[in-house]
Amino acid sequence: MQVTQTLSEGLKREYRVVVPVADLDAKVSERLVDLKDRVRINGFRPGKVPIEHLRRMYGRAVLAEAIEATVREANTSIIAEHGFKLAMDPKVTMPEAEGEVAEMMAGKTDLAYSVELEILPQIELGDFKDIKLEKLAAEVGDQEVAEAVEKIGEQNRPFADKGEGAKAEQGDKVIISFTGTIDGEPFEGGTADNVAVVIGSKSFIPGFEEQLLGIGRGETRAVNASFPQNYLSANLAGKAASFQVSAKSIEAPGTVTLDDEFAKSLGMESLAKLKEAVKDRLSREHAEVTRRRLKRALLDALDVRYKFDLPPSLVEQEFANVWRTLLADLEAQGRTFADENTTEEAAREEYGKIAERRVRLGLVIAEIGEKNDIKVSEEELTRAIVERARQFPGQEQQIWDYYRKNPSAVASLRAPIYEEKVVDFLLELAKVTEKTVSREELYNEDDQPAAA
Repeated sequence: MQVTQTLSEGLKREYRVVVPVADLDAKVSERLVDLKDRVRINGFRPGKVPIEHLRRMYGRAVLAEAIEATVREANTSIIAEHGFKLAMDPKVTMPEAEGEVAEMMAGKTDLAYSVELEILPQIELGDFKDIKLEKLAAEVGDQEVAEAVEKIGEQNRPFADKGEGAKAEQGDKVIISFTGTIDGEPFEGGTADNVAVVIGSKSFIPGFEEQLLGIGRGETRAVNASFPQNYLSANLAGKAASFQVSAKSIEAPGTVTLDDEFAKSLGMESLAKLKEAVKDRLSREHAEVTRRRLKRALLDALDVRYKFDLPPSLVEQEFANVWRTLLADLEAQGRTFADENTTEEAAREEYGKIAERRVRLGLVIAEIGEKNDIKVSEEELTRAIVERARQFPGQEQQIWDYYRKNPSAVASLRAPIYEEKVVDFLLELAKVTEKTVSREELYNEDDQPAAA
């Protein structure tokens, strides 16, 4: 076999491979000998079929198998000899000229083909101990807990019927039925019965609730309102609608006493226990934001430190994924690039940089994990699948079977676990200083701390 390099440009390599026809014929003969003891052909005793007869019957198919196996072996040899790590599968180009293909498939000429490789860059890892990061943390104060408990009280406050002749006021609950139209035509989701609307809750589209002020039981009135531009249903986004609304009842909000009895109505032992549970939830929420911001700072530091050529195919693939998601979001919200104060050209440039960053960081994280023998255990994967299954009550077995039968789905769970383990490894080495800040500063992600 003769291998000649024809291109070495950046991360692209190309080779021309020539395999002598004698080598292919030897593979074919070896395969035919193996078939001799396996095939059953009328007129011949088992194992007594002449090789030449088998060659006439199966020669072309066996040659195709031999070519496929030879190409696979040759490519593997090239990759191993040079120590390449591939970004994408090899791209093989076989002869296309009809006469050349016919000669090769007849076993009369050498196998000659070209193979294109896109390799991963070599990444020289440095010392991570000199990475300096600032970890922002916020304590959960009594006032924050009190406000959260009060919000729970508001969400669970009782309502009482206001009686005949009452008119709806701010904060009242109105039970309504409505029929909506757009340009005089009914639309999906535009009709409903016995829907509760708390005036001022902003749970309906803008302008709807305000027009219910003063409505009385049994009254029907027209309500005109427009769906927001970013409404989830793209076919309704930004459109003006008319509703015929009938009020079934008017209810006034009652008061809630935040005491032990209220806590017990929520399944808690006491108000103190309710506050503890709320504080614990808020602490977890703060910790998640702290972790997210610290991880972002770490990735920023890695992005600054590592600059190298990126495999074009990986960048193109990542950009296609990012761009597809962006376009889907814009379509779902009924928005355009102009609505986002940008142009398609500028957006492509911006998201192209995002794709490059993701690929670069992905390669760095993979290299760090490999060099430091970081792995995701089967136990960790099982826990992730179980946690995923719990998100679909009643469908646990189907979810479990899905992941058991789909390696690619399991890989999608492995990747984020692997990344978090590498992040933990790096944070152990980096110099991390903690700074206590207010809740507002912690949640202000525009104020991302810089990474050294």
